[in-house]
Amino acid sequence: MSADRTPGHVVAAVLGVLLLASSAYAADPLAVIELNTAGGAKLVNAEWRYADAELKPITFPQPDAAGQPTGPATASWDLSPRAGARDYDDSAWQRLGPDTLAERRGKGRVSFNWYRVRITIPEQVPTTTASTRGLTVVLETSLDDYAEVWVDGELPRAAGQTGGSVVAGWNAANRLVIGRDVQPGQQIQLAIFGINGPISDAPPNYIWIRTARLLFMASAGEAGPVAVPPQEVNVTVERLDPALDAIVPPNTKLFKLAEGFSFIEGPVWVADRSAEGGHLLFSDPNRNRIYAWSEQDGLSVFRDRSGYAGSDIAEYSQPGSNGLTLDPQGRLTIDEHGNRRVTRLEADGRLTVLADGFEGRRLNSPNDLVYRSDGILYFTDPPFGLPKFDADPRKELAWNGVYRVVNGRTELLARELKGPNGIAFSPDERYLYVTNWDPALKVVTRYPVKRNGTLGSGTVFFDMGGARGEEALDGLKVDVLGNLYVSGPGGLWILSPEGKHLGTLKAPRLAANFAWGGADGRTLYLTARSTLYRLPLLVAGIRPPSKLIRAAN
Repeated sequence: MSADRTPGHVVAAVLGVLLLASSAYAADPLAVIELNTAGGAKLVNAEWRYADAELKPITFPQPDAAGQPTGPATASWDLSPRAGARDYDDSAWQRLGPDTLAERRGKGRVSFNWYRVRITIPEQVPTTTASTRGLTVVLETSLDDYAEVWVDGELPRAAGQTGGSVVAGWNAANRLVIGRDVQPGQQIQLAIFGINGPISDAPPNYIWIRTARLLFMASAGEAGPVAVPPQEVNVTVERLDPALDAIVPPNTKLFKLAEGFSFIEGPVWVADRSAEGGHLLFSDPNRNRIYAWSEQDGLSVFRDRSGYAGSDIAEYSQPGSNGLTLDPQGRLTIDEHGNRRVTRLEADGRLTVLADGFEGRRLNSPNDLVYRSDGILYFTDPPFGLPKFDADPRKELAWNGVYRVVNGRTELLARELKGPNGIAFSPDERYLYVTNWDPALKVVTRYPVKRNGTLGSGTVFFDMGGARGEEALDGLKVDVLGNLYVSGPGGLWILSPEGKHLGTLKAPRLAANFAWGGADGRTLYLTARSTLYRLPLLVAGIRPPSKLIRAAN
């Protein structure tokens, strides 16, 4: 879409902005920022970085009888550097002036390179007084000759796809959404991989960027998340022990299902007799909602105001529900952050309060929960739903605890962890595992479960203190073999029942929590910040019963 051939637009060349003069068409952009101009790049604090890419020799397994990469090693090639990740360190790369993007780069013939740029959403739509809040942002770029586009570390691809994140065609434009319901100040990392082509008839020329622009679009209907056709995205598997091969397939697949959320958490699979075996429920505590997703029905709002409706709700960053599970009768049980309680949703839509205080004082903000097979509920209660966490004046308890509910009575079981978070039983229910969200103490604690259901002294089951990254420990699930799946620094950590680190799965977005689902229970659904993923595995997980009757919203 060149400026001189686009009706209804005028060029503000100094600013690097194309501004829509008429809003007759909903699909027309409100404004377009040209990233190959100094003025346009300045509007979004864009600084271009560049590096050549090369093929390096490696060994890789040959296909086995099933076509999977488990056979004898053979010589192959891989790309270097692999620079699509959001947090890839490009600080030593060459800096490019935006007006130099058309200069020829690469080594000619069979040649590859990377262009990386991080943009910041401005407060206002350029040259207008309108806020950018809630808009959709589209990237349009064209490389000579081919391009692949990573957005915030993710490279989605669907069968039959042309363009968007993958090659559009020879000298064709890639056009893709890079942000939905954006917020001022939000940063988006782009990594554009350039390819000289045709590859089989390598040309005597080089790679360069013809166009690079951002289109600011009004969202159609209500701004918010959307379901996408299940599409494969990049995933990295760090295999540290051969035992992981019985859990994670050799050709691991990760699929994106929906995107555009604020921060999703607390998923639970609700089984039924449908072809896909059920549907998923999960929370967005920032939006104060519970969503439902299935491949057949897509994405819908299951429950609004899922955790709070107080007059001071604007003070809360996460007022909504967090952890979800099902009781032995299949009733949805909800951790409500803002309301600081645990409730059960009845078939007629009424809520039954299961726990909201201890010894006359209100709970902090219940976070995650699990039922034992006898129907006793266990839950964690850190301060993270309160606006100021431990320093919040609303906080009435001097500790952050692990509790259970017995015969309508809330009992404190443990209080030594600063941020008790994920919670799960071992398959035989002899142990209760709790993760700790505390950057100073990144541990999984294991508690022996006594015959009366109370807990013995906790011990450190696994310490992630030496792991790189600022993230502490979040969600936790267990499979039928007793392996633990933990949201930890950098990815999804898989630990053996003996506490050995078997490997780590790294998705484009860090998953806060997971749920076992699918017809056979071998699919792990990941609630990963703004995105919902699913990960087929080789082992079934422990999941609650499912007889949920959809109650009125």
